[in-house]
Amino acid sequence: MSLKVFDLQCQQGHVFEGWFGSEDSYESQHQRGLLTCPVCNSNEVSKMLSAPRLNVSHLRQEDAPSRASPSGKQAGGTAVAAPASSRMQQLQAEVLRRIRSMLRSAENVGPRFADEARKMHEGETQERAIRGTATLEEQEALAQDGIAVMPVPDFLDDERLQ
Repeated sequence: MSLKVFDLQCQQGHVFEGWFGSEDSYESQHQRGLLTCPVCNSNEVSKMLSAPRLNVSHLRQEDAPSRASPSGKQAGGTAVAAPASSRMQQLQAEVLRRIRSMLRSAENVGPRFADEARKMHEGETQERAIRGTATLEEQEALAQDGIAVMPVPDFLDDERLQ
């Protein structure tokens, strides 16, 4: 399954990521008001402009020329070093491990998710980390009632990938 990851921003200026199955999925959720800021719970969310990821590794050369101006002076600007590819892979793997660990430690309430989330919101039961399933209609009703929930892509909750 291929995911689309978009940078989103609320009207308060909070920036966060949204993961979607497709561009259409983003548009559908946006039009129905299902997107909310994880910081302030605002549902006035918009997609930020982002540069496409280009695979240009084939353009690298062993001895790349230095960035010098026509006058022979070194070009100015800020240099930024990214982690080596192997280090980046280690960081990504650690993030995934931690997310999966948090999901495993949450109580799986299955199809009772919407009911349990509502009970916690209304103070009828103790707040705790839960996970489960909810229909689109249940998710919309929770959002309309100001109950913040976060959809989690299936691959992050897949116990086979531990």
